[in-house]
Amino acid sequence: MTKQVQQLDRVIIRFAGDSGDGMQLTGDRFTAGTAEFGNDLSTLPNFPAEIRAPAGTLPGVSSFQLHFADHDILTPGDAPNVLVAMNPAALKANLGDLPRGADLIVNIDEFTKRNLQKVGYAANPLEDDSLSEWRVHAVPLTSLTVKALEGFDLSKKDAERSKNMFALGLLSWLYHRPTEQTIRFLEQKFAKKPDLAKANVAAFQAGWNFGETTESFSVSYEVKPARLTPGVYRNISGNQALAYGLIAASVQSKLPLFLGSYPITPASDILHELSKHKRFGIRTFQAEDEIAGVGAALGAAFGGALGVTTTSGPGVALKAETVGLAVTTELPLIIVDVQRAGPSTGMPTKTEQTDLLMAMFGRNGESPLPIVAPMSPSDCFDSAVEAVRIAVKYRTPVMLLSDGYLANGSEPWRLPEVAELPDISQEFTTEPNGADGEFLPFKRDTETLARPWAIPGTPGLEHRIGGIEKADGTGNISYDPNNHDLMVRTRAAKIDGIDVPDLEVDDPDGDARVLVIGWGSTYGPIAAAVRRIRKSGGKVAQAHLRHLNPLPANTGEVLKRYDKVLLPEINLGQLALLLRARYLVDVISYNRVRGLPFKAEELAGVIQDVIDSDQ
Repeated sequence: MTKQVQQLDRVIIRFAGDSGDGMQLTGDRFTAGTAEFGNDLSTLPNFPAEIRAPAGTLPGVSSFQLHFADHDILTPGDAPNVLVAMNPAALKANLGDLPRGADLIVNIDEFTKRNLQKVGYAANPLEDDSLSEWRVHAVPLTSLTVKALEGFDLSKKDAERSKNMFALGLLSWLYHRPTEQTIRFLEQKFAKKPDLAKANVAAFQAGWNFGETTESFSVSYEVKPARLTPGVYRNISGNQALAYGLIAASVQSKLPLFLGSYPITPASDILHELSKHKRFGIRTFQAEDEIAGVGAALGAAFGGALGVTTTSGPGVALKAETVGLAVTTELPLIIVDVQRAGPSTGMPTKTEQTDLLMAMFGRNGESPLPIVAPMSPSDCFDSAVEAVRIAVKYRTPVMLLSDGYLANGSEPWRLPEVAELPDISQEFTTEPNGADGEFLPFKRDTETLARPWAIPGTPGLEHRIGGIEKADGTGNISYDPNNHDLMVRTRAAKIDGIDVPDLEVDDPDGDARVLVIGWGSTYGPIAAAVRRIRKSGGKVAQAHLRHLNPLPANTGEVLKRYDKVLLPEINLGQLALLLRARYLVDVISYNRVRGLPFKAEELAGVIQDVIDSDQ
């Protein structure tokens, strides 16, 4: 039968199933095909927090949302146009997000009486008209997969595990995704088990053929490639981009990279990725705990390496004493905090922006350090390079605040030319710098206030190191009150004097009265919301902070330029507290801590309310 092909400008698809159904792999492969096709895209993986939640239950539901378009997009989308539900739990957990009239593809084989009871369905929703407001496609995904693999030497249970590939094949047909990359991936993934590789490829192709031949789908859809800035692109997650940024910074600074890290969700992938790149001189150390990880990284910095440690909020709390040691010894150290929902263990797989105040003040004594926050998955690359630039130039630890949304989400990334990367190399001190031929480890650069960086063992440059207060210049142990006051103020002045770009404001007509400002991962939802307001005729300005300490020099002037300043944060108002205290501006906070990113529609409504209140 000849099937109609309908053109769309964008689509949001959500794959949902049990944590053992391979939804993350399915979404990842669909994303890879979409990136290869040339669409702009943004993804939102959503993992269950429990490692082994009971199969078929609500706590065990795993989902992957992908937004792709023929134009530039900023978020994974507010709500899916298509929901693929592999079982009743996936349907119940996600149906509330599915707009009326959207497509619902359901694996009817899993809607057994037992599975329905697990999630509290008194009756089968596929049979009681409760889904009449959606376009339901009831497909026996499991049994079709088993049927397609009858010729393979697989048990029924092993054959059923390939149902995610059948679903992927069906969706790939439905949206005209390329298939070659997925087939190559499966052949490589199961290279040591060729029969399993062939079975998964067969399930994938069977899903494609089902879409081509069934009468259940009379229409397929096409989303043309997006017009992007010319260059070489790849799809990249925030954690991958951050790892590559650290590698690039290592090369550009001419420093060997040492990562001391303890695995923790959602930062572990940075450790995994960096461990693959030994050819760049990368050394990774999986420590026995968080304190050992940061201690080893600081020791590496003392020894002349680019010291890095990666963690999440609970780990930052444990690393605090050693980070304070890095502040007082004035050594470059990168602390990557991929924020997650807290307090304590909180919700390990959910995102938040709740570590800002801990990054600012979470150490004893006056111990300021710079803070950099990426705004998108691909921006994690540039932010990592910027963090290293600051660390080595000013001899200071730097906190790099990513979060779970950025870490696990992905988008197209244009590979930078090497010539575009900054030269951030710094020279080690090799000769005495005192008037009498002595070495003064705390004699400072007049511009940056940075102290010399001398490699241990350099003849004539022996010096003390440690957490006890040091005398200005000589670095000798000092309990002198005036010296301590001087050193505290000098360290603070060094951070305050770091050169950061001015805050840029997007205000097309220059006459907006309301400014929306954000930081970190709120950039995409805020920008998408601002687009909606402007499209409807509203006037609103937008600004985004990447540098949170020190803040750009013109921040106060920008804030005071507008009648109303709105600040959405995935916390209870941490940056708002800092801006109010420093600039005496009555910032309007909008706060949610649901473990999820903001929705553009939600923020557009909040922005419009602020605009209306200013009339």
